[in-house]
Amino acid sequence: QVQLVESGGGLVQPGGSLRLSCAASGSIFSIDSMGWYRQTPGEQRELVAQITSGGFTKYADSVKGRFTISRDDVRNTVYLQMNSLKTEDTAVYYCKVDGILYLRRSFDSWGQGTQVTVSS
Repeated sequence: QVQLVESGGGLVQPGGSLRLSCAASGSIFSIDSMGWYRQTPGEQRELVAQITSGGFTKYADSVKGRFTISRDDVRNTVYLQMNSLKTEDTAVYYCKVDGILYLRRSFDSWGQGTQVTVSS
């Protein structure tokens, strides 16, 4: 009942920037937290950044000072601005959105993933 569409991944050189977007649609009454996770082959999915409905943000230590998460509650969209990218940032990035449906049921949805490759 909730669809997430991600965009913005791609190939970038070390030191470059990318901006990821994730738009949520469906029978959404309200959105609580929105976040970005990433995963590399053979590794567990890890939290990159998260933002609550009140605007509180949380970042993985490895991205602090380089990545910025933001949200647009009118468009139900979360963004991840990634600057000073490093080769170790290469991964599939997934967005995750938690909230309440119009049925007053909670939901927890994942995006399909977008590949970010940092390479010279």
